[in-house]
Amino acid sequence: MKPCALTALALALLACTPVAARAPSTRFAPPPPLPSVAVETPIEDPSGHALDAFAAALRGAASRQGTAHILAWGASHTAGDLYTGFLRRGLQQRFGDAGHGLVLPGNPWRHYRHSDVNLAASDGWICDRVDKADARADGLYGIAGASVRSDSADDWVRVSTTRDNPVGRKASIVEAWYLRQPGGGAFDVRIDGRRARRVATAAESPAPGHEAFDLKDAGHTIEIRPVGDGEVRLFGVLLERRTPGVVLDTLGIPGSRAESLLHWDEPLFREQVARRRPDLVILSYGTNESGDDDVPIADYEASLAAAVARVKAAAPEASCLLIGPTDRPVPLPDDEWGPRPRRAQITAVQRRVSADAGCGFFDAAALMGGDGGMRTWIRANPPLGSSDHVHLTAEGYSVMGAALLRELLRLAAPATPRTPSAAPCRTGCR
Repeated sequence: MKPCALTALALALLACTPVAARAPSTRFAPPPPLPSVAVETPIEDPSGHALDAFAAALRGAASRQGTAHILAWGASHTAGDLYTGFLRRGLQQRFGDAGHGLVLPGNPWRHYRHSDVNLAASDGWICDRVDKADARADGLYGIAGASVRSDSADDWVRVSTTRDNPVGRKASIVEAWYLRQPGGGAFDVRIDGRRARRVATAAESPAPGHEAFDLKDAGHTIEIRPVGDGEVRLFGVLLERRTPGVVLDTLGIPGSRAESLLHWDEPLFREQVARRRPDLVILSYGTNESGDDDVPIADYEASLAAAVARVKAAAPEASCLLIGPTDRPVPLPDDEWGPRPRRAQITAVQRRVSADAGCGFFDAAALMGGDGGMRTWIRANPPLGSSDHVHLTAEGYSVMGAALLRELLRLAAPATPRTPSAAPCRTGCR
């Protein structure tokens, strides 16, 4: 689905006008005011320095001296690449389109999508991901926590730049990320309809593989096809450009939790994160955990702290940001809905863990108005909350993206001494 297929409010927030109306433009338009049902919510930073590295990278991109790179992990809110897609587009229109980033090939789950890139694949690929009961237990899922595999010459994956979107229309650096392994098969990489290279993945022991291609800075279509002589296991396809700007890798998995990060092979995870050289890492979890009433909150806090520590160890120079859970009410008799106490507990834990780790914190439930916000967002016109009372609509994710974009844009102002800041304490704080 292209962003231009979204409905009215999302279109206004994305500043996306159909091609028939005007030519594509990368001219930056500041995000519009938030709708009345949304509450302006700052990024909390008690240290005053949690986002310094990313601020410096943004200023470098603004002066055409470098690239600011974001890695965003999370659950379904992130996996749909809607709020992250909004961020990618807004930041790239302001600071430069340095490429789409890393995408998962092979339809790793139903309805997998990315904004401003075209994806297609055959049906024969098998997905291994950290939260699947039938997935391989080797932990070799890669940077996104998911990989796809096939040994059939009938299978293929295709990744293409867009033709008419404001961003995502060019690439000059392409990489295929894969697993080198015993018995691994070869695959062909075809670029713009021609075979560019055959890549062998056989190795004595499992190890990450990266096959890079330098291309003309233009639109491209990349296709990967197993030869059929053994299993090919793919971690992703990278699209970037040799130009200053912003890159944002969306690495969400539906239904996942922050503690899932602890079940990935750590050496492989560290190697791939280091290869991406992020300036900002985002962890957006908590909505699923707010329904895990059987998990003691102290156990949740310990696992979240361990997950944050693992990510920070993999990217020690990067800024970090935690995004808290959205409002998730509980059903009551007579079709009524009430507050979920554990959601407030999860938010309080994330606020503490982020402060202890030197990370920023964004309270997504506060953006919605706190307890009861989901009901308000569902009743908005157009609806911003989904009828499942868990997810947002495309318009709702655009509002979330706009709120985050507004906060991140403030970082690009000339460097000045900052005092520690934190949002006033809300329900569940301590």
